[in-house]
Amino acid sequence: MAAAAPTPSIAAPGWQELVTPAGGELLARITGELQHGRALDRIARDLRSEGADPALLAAALTQTDLRSRAAAKFGESASHMLFTRAALEQATRSRAAELHAARFRAAGCRSVADLGCGIGAESLAFLEAGLDVHPVELDPLTAAFAQHNLALAAKRLGAAAPAVRLGDAESIGPGDAEAVFLDPARRTAGHTGTRRLASPDDYSPSLSFAFGLARERPTGVKLGPGLDRELIPDDAEAQWVSLDGQLVETGLWFGALARPGVRRAALVLRGAQEAAELTGAHDSADADVRPLGEYLYEPDGAVIRARLIGSLADRLHAGMMSAGIAYLTADRLVETPFASAFRVVETLSSREKDLRRALAARDIGALEIKKRGADVDPAALRRRLKLRGSRSATLFLTRDAQGRHVALLAERC
Repeated sequence: MAAAAPTPSIAAPGWQELVTPAGGELLARITGELQHGRALDRIARDLRSEGADPALLAAALTQTDLRSRAAAKFGESASHMLFTRAALEQATRSRAAELHAARFRAAGCRSVADLGCGIGAESLAFLEAGLDVHPVELDPLTAAFAQHNLALAAKRLGAAAPAVRLGDAESIGPGDAEAVFLDPARRTAGHTGTRRLASPDDYSPSLSFAFGLARERPTGVKLGPGLDRELIPDDAEAQWVSLDGQLVETGLWFGALARPGVRRAALVLRGAQEAAELTGAHDSADADVRPLGEYLYEPDGAVIRARLIGSLADRLHAGMMSAGIAYLTADRLVETPFASAFRVVETLSSREKDLRRALAARDIGALEIKKRGADVDPAALRRRLKLRGSRSATLFLTRDAQGRHVALLAERC
């Protein structure tokens, strides 16, 4: 049974006014003052003394902070967009959204219903790609902000701004759109924060609704990177995406959007241009466990979640450090975008007292601690080690081929 849609929340005073001319002028004033080097608290004091509406001013100051945070996802465009805190956290990064739009274009889709569009991250990318966009959003304030963001982009492109339909995506549906995109991991209906869901039945739009649409037309579903893999339908292409080392999403693609012969994919993005992908027709079996070699590889999170470690090991001529632990080891270095490589300097005692003594003797002061298969808090251990040296190193706390705890001192390649 589909989960009930969350009730739209009531915006705090002043937030609705951000889309009015008065709100736009106030935001532009604050932005201009900041660009001239003035401190935000001083700007706020001056605006209060000039009689600015307190609620609108508070909303504008918060919006200014959100725009600053949003630059990591949206780049320069963030300085003119409008956000809620919850919608910004949920929003797809522009680099990933561009790749989503490219997939729809490559599949020959001309129109896409963006069901649960949030502040419009995906719809913006679809618009940029020349697709006809049909956005739907349940929350009135978020919908108003999405309309603002899409209107700005449409004006820049010389196109008509798509109208954001307000309402429950499951009730409105995709209409006559050829394809559908859903971002159903709505964690809360509020504007200020989010909470992770405990049950897949809590998604809105529900996963049963999303997967039902996938049987009718090309469909893409964006979910969190920690998605329970048992929820992935057999006919979906599941793609895990990492961006600059951070695992950011799981994409499920159906129909013409799913690539023939691909059921598992790990997409690794770096910066604005670099992209590399590892694919498979199914999960790959782990490589055999082997003795520690000169090099240790830490697979990217997308590779781990896609369960393509075995495929990566074949490329690297590597084996597993220990059964069930996602570290690979090899005797020679092979450059790869799918893992971080380290040269193993030496094996140390994993006893804390011995470790402190050994690191001090090697003049280690800055220590990156990585662990798998070891019950330890790296930050707490680093404090207890009381390092004072001038050199830096990486320490791996893990298990060897026999399952014994080991401490490996290493350096990044």
